[in-house]
Amino acid sequence: MRKKIIPIIIGIILLAVVGKLIASNLNTFSFLFQLAFNRGIQLKQNTKSQINVLLLGIGGGNHDGPNLTDTIMIANIDQKNDKVTLISIPRDLWFPDINQKINAAYAIGEAKNKGSGLVLAEAAVAKITGQEIDYGVRIDFSGFVKAVDIVGGLDINVDNTFDDYQYPIDGKEADPCGHSQEELQSLANTPEDQLPSVFPCRYKHLHFDKGLTHMDGETALEFVRSRHGTGTEGSDFARSKRQEKVIKAFKDKVLSAQTILNPSKIINLYETLKSSIDTDIQQTEFDDFIRLAQKMKNAKIQSAVIDTGDDQTQRPGLLINPPTSSDYNYEWVLTPRAGNGNFTEIQNYIACEIKTGNCKVAAKQ
Repeated sequence: MRKKIIPIIIGIILLAVVGKLIASNLNTFSFLFQLAFNRGIQLKQNTKSQINVLLLGIGGGNHDGPNLTDTIMIANIDQKNDKVTLISIPRDLWFPDINQKINAAYAIGEAKNKGSGLVLAEAAVAKITGQEIDYGVRIDFSGFVKAVDIVGGLDINVDNTFDDYQYPIDGKEADPCGHSQEELQSLANTPEDQLPSVFPCRYKHLHFDKGLTHMDGETALEFVRSRHGTGTEGSDFARSKRQEKVIKAFKDKVLSAQTILNPSKIINLYETLKSSIDTDIQQTEFDDFIRLAQKMKNAKIQSAVIDTGDDQTQRPGLLINPPTSSDYNYEWVLTPRAGNGNFTEIQNYIACEIKTGNCKVAAKQ
């Protein structure tokens, strides 16, 4: 695993902390005094000195379902063993408690009571993974696009050349594409892979070439949100890796000298990000997270993805794609192979990854 880099998750948390710090009325002198002279880290921890942070990415803005979470990731920060484990949860995983996909948990919480999105999302992910969630950070991708443009774009090393013919166009999600109401009713159960041919006005074609690529905000967002790439790039595992690349590049750019020493950029970033971040990290914990970032800067990073496996390499997965039915509101979903709502295998796998890493999923009997 990569060493001697600042963990991606710490970079995101720092952005949230900085944004909230600037937006708050926190006494700056008091904050700096605590940072300089109080060396202890007093964040929530379990008996193994581990902290679990939930990362959520939403479309925001004019997206269809602006509070649906495209990105759902847990970062287990293990201070004792100097290790960070990133666990990606697929947005299409069905969660019976809300009778919807897991990506709707934050939106449901916000709709019921503004400010409760993180509470419900953290509770749902905790039940699925068996991991207590200590903190949550929600990032709005709309603000992310603007922020990337402010810092001058990102240089991303694309691992594989790939195309995606099913990338949704914002605001076109419900466009009838010329079909009558009668035709739309008959097309309601169209398989997902046939949607671009039936509703061509709703999708655009993405293409990325292998190698170092300079991306503006919109391109970087398309790169991380692409879910139907050709070849291996159509997997949740590949998508998770792309997200890590972009998040790290963004963090590095924001914390670079050309950004930090440019007052106009800092002000523009603040104005853009202050409404794009939701977190339950408390003001009194800001300095602790900064110290944690310093402490974990050489941490080992390992990744784990909950998915359906890979037929080409005969790698088994923990999830299946059940037939479309009323049980899942006729949506394309993923469920545990152990049974709908049975997350035991997933919880055991995640616990193993956090403890030892490189855990194997046994073939289903």
